[in-house]
Amino acid sequence: MGNIELGRVGIWTGILDSVPSAQGAEFAAEAEELGYGAIWYPEAVGRDAFVRAALLLEGTSSIKVATGIANIYARDPMTTANAQRTIEEAFPGRFLLGLGVSHAHLVQDIRRHQYSRPLSYMREYLVRMGEAVFFAHGPTDLGEMVLAALGPRMLELSAEATAGAHPYFVPPEHTAIARQVMGPDAALYPEQMAVLDTDPAAARALARQNMAMYLRMPNYINNLKRLGFEQSDIDGGPGGEPSDRLVDAIVVWGTPEQVAARVQEHLDAGADHVGVQVLADSPEATVDGWRILAPHLLG
Repeated sequence: MGNIELGRVGIWTGILDSVPSAQGAEFAAEAEELGYGAIWYPEAVGRDAFVRAALLLEGTSSIKVATGIANIYARDPMTTANAQRTIEEAFPGRFLLGLGVSHAHLVQDIRRHQYSRPLSYMREYLVRMGEAVFFAHGPTDLGEMVLAALGPRMLELSAEATAGAHPYFVPPEHTAIARQVMGPDAALYPEQMAVLDTDPAAARALARQNMAMYLRMPNYINNLKRLGFEQSDIDGGPGGEPSDRLVDAIVVWGTPEQVAARVQEHLDAGADHVGVQVLADSPEATVDGWRILAPHLLG
């Protein structure tokens, strides 16, 4: 279990790159006011993950800020280690560093790095972070970290070398497997997509729209197949889109009570904290979803 207290439920969101930084800080402040324990965000080809963390932390007072995830191919290990130390010195105990190997197309095609041995690269990267020299005022030890992990070997590394894991795009069945692989003591913080709409066609349409890019990434496809989904679930649905079975497994849709029930499934399966990602048509509608869910998730 990690030392940073995230609470049972936080917000996972990809909307922060689509609004001005000041508005993003306002969104984080509202999440804090609503009572969410953490705000998670990704890193791909948008704003820098560490600069964003500093901005969000500066604009809030207690909510934890977590990268979900910072791409290890974006920085050398010393840069990552000392960026983490810099934030920890300024905002003690409020920054959780989620690290991940990202995906081949983002690493090779966009960043022009090799992606041939991501697990070994992560293992070596963590060792080099631990060796990083830091001649500045601030903590000597590294702060808390978790790894983006889906398969058993990365889950094992998460438990061995960091506080735990942050699985993404997973159903509660994966949470149960992750807990079994990592043992009882590692932190487990899965993400859960949600659509607040009780109309099946509309809810699944929005879910499919948001799932589309992930279903082009081998890491997620391979994980779904390990969980028992077939290729027909991935591309055998309407118009070559995912099946209802897969949509309903990955994205909970319906009433706030139904979203809360799915979050509880993750917690019952062994999660310590769940980052809820509200899917909506606009950033404002997403934040409205945070407001609607808060009494049901945080009560």
